[in-house]
Formats: sequence, C-alpha cells, structure tokens
Amino acid sequence: MTGMIRRGLRLKLVAAIVIALAVPALAFAAENAQGGAVATQTTLNVETHDQAGRTQATLAITVTGEDSLPATGAVAITDHGRPLAGAALSKQGQATVVLALPAGDHSFSAAYDGDPVHRGSISETVHAHALATTLPDFQVSVAPTSLTIATPGESGTVTASITPENAAALTAPMFVTLSCSGLPDQSSCTFNPENVEILPNTTAAITSSMVILTQKQEGSIARPGLNGVALAILLPGALSLGGLAWFVRRRPWLQRLSLLALVALVFTLGTAACNARYDYYNHGPPINPATPAGTYTVNVNAQSSNGVTATTHSATLAFTVK
Repeated sequence: MTGMIRRGLRLKLVAAIVIALAVPALAFAAENAQGGAVATQTTLNVETHDQAGRTQATLAITVTGEDSLPATGAVAITDHGRPLAGAALSKQGQATVVLALPAGDHSFSAAYDGDPVHRGSISETVHAHALATTLPDFQVSVAPTSLTIATPGESGTVTASITPENAAALTAPMFVTLSCSGLPDQSSCTFNPENVEILPNTTAAITSSMVILTQKQEGSIARPGLNGVALAILLPGALSLGGLAWFVRRRPWLQRLSLLALVALVFTLGTAACNARYDYYNHGPPINPATPAGTYTVNVNAQSSNGVTATTHSATLAFTVK
C-alpha cells in the first residue's frame, strides 16, 4: 500500500515537471506563430539642409530586434501618411534615403515590414520644414514603396508620380525623363511614358507606369555526343598523324605530307566542332541565370534640363526577389 502511494506521488511530481516545462515552450511556439517571434524597434532620424534655394532631407532608418540581431527586409517611408519611398535594409539593419522636399511642413515615419524572424514596427513621427522657392521644380515619389516578385521570370508594376512645384514660374513646358538604377543582375525596368511633360501652372501630379522585369533560369539544348561517323573520321586521322610523326625523321618527304595533314585537321576543326557558330547551332545557347534572390534598393530617377542646368531628383523602391 505504501509503495502504491509513493508511486502515485512520483507520477504527480513528474506530471508537474512536464507541465512546468511545456507551458513556456507552448508560449514560445504561440509567439512564433504570430508573424515573427522577436519584437523590433524602428528609429528614424531626419537631417535637412538647404542647397541652391531647395531643401534636401537625409533620412536614416535603423531597425533593431530584441534578440540583438540585425533585421532584414524592407522599410517604407511616408510623409503625412502618403507613400513616398522605400529601401532595403543593409546587413546592419540600416537604410538611408535622400529626398528633395517641396516647400512646407513634412511629417515623416518609417515602417518596417518584418521578416521570418522579426516582427514589423513603426517609428515615431519626425517633423521637418522645407523652405519655399520661386524656381520651378518637381518631386518624384513611388507607390507602392515596395515590390516583391515571388518567382524569377515574373514582372511587377509600380506607379511613379511627378508632382510639379512652382509650375507658375515656367515660361515653357518642362520635360522630365524617368530612369532607374540599382536593379539586381538579370533584371530591367521600363517606363510608360518614359518622358512626362509639365505645363505652366500645372499642380496635379503626373504619373508613369514603371514595370520591372526579372528573368528565370533557362537551360541549354541537350548537347549531342560524338556519333559513329565523327569517330570513324577523327580516330583514323589522329592515328595517321601519329604515324607520320614517327617516320618523319627517317623520310624527309613525310615532313611536307605531315604539315599538309596538320593544316587540313586544323581547318576541319575550325569549321566544325571548334567553331563558335557550329557550337551555337548544334549545342544551343548557354544557360541563362535567374535574377538572384534578395532585397534591393532601386533608385527611380527623374531628370529635367533647360539646356543650361539639369535638375535631378530620385525616389527609392524596396525590391524583393524570392
């Protein structure tokens, strides 16, 4: 009887220990299931400086996790809640965005999207003021501020907006040319339209559709092996040249014959299997690599020139390839 009581107490003790260990584990698993296990903090610092009558802002974003590991992924910048730009975080969990600001008050915030390990977070709002200018100018922005391609070979579209500033000071239309830079290898971008026109007194934003194209990996055509006819020609020919080389010292007239045979062999190889064109038509093109996976900061550049000076502004886009 006493042994049964002791056995029962032992089972209860073991059950209590198992429950004590299981509860934290279940809590940790539940935390992992909620879109990332580790909380993050996003900080935003804004510095402004005036140059040639315009205000430029440098936005520095840092995302840190409670696990002390740098966060990865993308951040989005908004101004008064309006999407403005996006950027990819570096290996240190940092990003820097430079913007030309239109005149007036601005209210910036940075939002981190999160990654498989870290939760998303939003920075505190940072205010800035830009000086007014009498010169005609424009601002460029993108929406959405981040773009993700699930499979290489697909394409994605964002909208680039050109917002005129002081267009009333224009005496002739202003033409702005759009381009992009910072794309990963095996990718490209197109704009429709590529050139936008700002007319005097225009206040509404002018939009252009930006399409980013990626490339999937494509294998080459199967390379055929040497057939029997090729072996029947090349093998005796190689043996014959070997025999000529053996007897060339004893019979001087064989020197001329061996030289002619060598020239004929080089000519044949040059016009057949060793020829680049022959290799392309019979073996197919080389393998085209896919667009490498990763998160990149793409610059959307807008440039205008009056024939004397050029004005260039840019916005950034966080571009991710899975």
